[in-house]
Amino acid sequence: MTTYLVTGASGQLGQLVVDHLATLVSKDDILALVRSEKAADAYAAKGIATRRADYTDVAALTTAFDGVDRLLLISSSEVGQRAVQHGNVIEAAKAAGVGFIAYTSLLKADTGGMALAEEHLATEAMLKDSDLPFTLLRNGWYSENITMTLGQDLDLGQHFGAAGEGKLSTAPRKDYAEAAAIVLAGGHDGEVLELAGDEGYTLAEYATIVSEASGKEITYTDMTEAAFAEALVGAGLPAGFAAILADSDAKAAKGALFDASHTLSKLIGHPTEPIAETVKAAL
Repeated sequence: MTTYLVTGASGQLGQLVVDHLATLVSKDDILALVRSEKAADAYAAKGIATRRADYTDVAALTTAFDGVDRLLLISSSEVGQRAVQHGNVIEAAKAAGVGFIAYTSLLKADTGGMALAEEHLATEAMLKDSDLPFTLLRNGWYSENITMTLGQDLDLGQHFGAAGEGKLSTAPRKDYAEAAAIVLAGGHDGEVLELAGDEGYTLAEYATIVSEASGKEITYTDMTEAAFAEALVGAGLPAGFAAILADSDAKAAKGALFDASHTLSKLIGHPTEPIAETVKAAL
């Protein structure tokens, strides 16, 4: 019997991973790592056992990982704290005798030059140093990262960004979750998987897709990285996070979020969901 544990299991990606994993392996062999009673109750209703710990507590993590064979480390949502938190998970996994870790990294982490990649690269280095078998799931941008401003875009008639003519190969969370579940279930150990959507599109093309789907004229307004960061702060984002998002767009202009390998669709066995479909569902 192999025991599988998914960290960050109450997050948006984690829930989808556990749901798909339950179609590949026995529910009895799955553990979901959660932080709250509410999340534990939600999993109990699905017949999935939980363990309790967060990424800041090595002792609690080590206890939670007892008897776990294969672990999925979903990257922390706390940008700036990720490297330390991920280090705690890796240290605990090693102490508990976990046999394999899959980690959700970032597309082209080592070549794209994104500020967001720094903590992912630090985590990749810690995994290499750990001597544990591991697989890197280098996830591209979620389509939801783009569609989350849909309401605002429709109100203003504009989608703002700093990606110029750069193409983005996005896929919805559910496609990345399926890939993570497949890798956790086994068969891709030791691989570095650059995962992205099948189709690349510019943000101007995205604006056209939104226009066609909504029946309202939406244009793409391209800004400099600095101006976009300022606009994001004006919209209420913390300055540090705004800077990271603006940097991501600026690096996307140079191809950091584009990948034409179709590794993701080959792994999951079907095409990734086109952005037009994600937009329609969001509308």
